[in-house]
Amino acid sequence: MASLQDDAAAIDTPSDPMNDPAAPTPYDRIGGEAGLRRMTQRMYALMDTLPEAAAVRAQHPASLDGSEQKLFEFLSGWLGGPPLFTQKHGAPMLRARHLPFRIGMEEASGWLACFHGAMTETVEDVELREFLWSRIEPLALHMRNMQAVPLRWADEG
Repeated sequence: MASLQDDAAAIDTPSDPMNDPAAPTPYDRIGGEAGLRRMTQRMYALMDTLPEAAAVRAQHPASLDGSEQKLFEFLSGWLGGPPLFTQKHGAPMLRARHLPFRIGMEEASGWLACFHGAMTETVEDVELREFLWSRIEPLALHMRNMQAVPLRWADEG
């Protein structure tokens, strides 16, 4: 099972353009707390409105405020800012935390559509967007815990 270090290690590899100790962190480049909050709030606003996010939206409580706050806290530390999530909740253990929810391709794709839309709308730095997407897409797909089954198989069983 993946740990926080496993999940977050992908953002800190030597070949990353963000790995120069003298350069601003991705957290700084996104605009710090205000920029990150703008993105996470927009993401959950999209989750409430995008038809392609219906399956993932159904996995959340009526109010998305707590989910938005937890994503904000996680991304803060993951992007090189204050480690808010670990301070409040301990190690993220993302996969383990998501196991109680049925997450298939539809849910993962809906979540990614919301993230991508919010990132595109709120993050002006194209290089940073490309970097974030290259890390968040595989991480989100790693959260899947439902086997993809061709539709024709579902009718056979």
